[in-house]
Amino acid sequence: MNTKHLLINLVLLVALLLAGCSSDDVRVGELRTESKTVELDDAKSVSVKIKMGAGDLKIIGDAEKLLEADFAYNVAKLKPEVDFTDGMLVVQHPDVRGYRTLQDIKDFRNEWDLRLNNDVPMNLSLEMGAGTSALQLSGLSLTGLDVTLGAGKSTVDLTGNWARDLDVSLSIPARLTSPCGCLGTLESASRLKPV
Repeated sequence: MNTKHLLINLVLLVALLLAGCSSDDVRVGELRTESKTVELDDAKSVSVKIKMGAGDLKIIGDAEKLLEADFAYNVAKLKPEVDFTDGMLVVQHPDVRGYRTLQDIKDFRNEWDLRLNNDVPMNLSLEMGAGTSALQLSGLSLTGLDVTLGAGKSTVDLTGNWARDLDVSLSIPARLTSPCGCLGTLESASRLKPV
């Protein structure tokens, strides 16, 4: 065997080993539950970024603190991360690049129940992959909204009585259920005025 063939075989072997390792990184285990809260402190306004790869997401208002959250998950490497720094609240999965697709995992569970404060002006950005989402945003003091939803069942409630126009960007699946109470269509609206 010449050097070129040997090198090709070594590269293929390393690639196969790496592929095998990545599938072992995500395993279903015992269901874990935890709660997190984030104090509002002196923030006059906040930016909130939520990034969830796959699972079941619920967002509502009425939190006394900035965030009151309950998480349930059975893949340890996907323990949610919560951080609040300089007026930016981030709730997200850890970096999962290289892990196999979550939908391919049997008995996978990942549930986020997030309650946000109604009173603080909030620019909300949400990116969600596959799963179900129920976004009851009507009570929040939104100043901006950027929502990207993947495959699954989603309900978005944008009813409300905002004092000014709301900058909205929505990227949603075709079959979205929306009790919207707003002027314009969800597919095309860049500025929505609640009625």
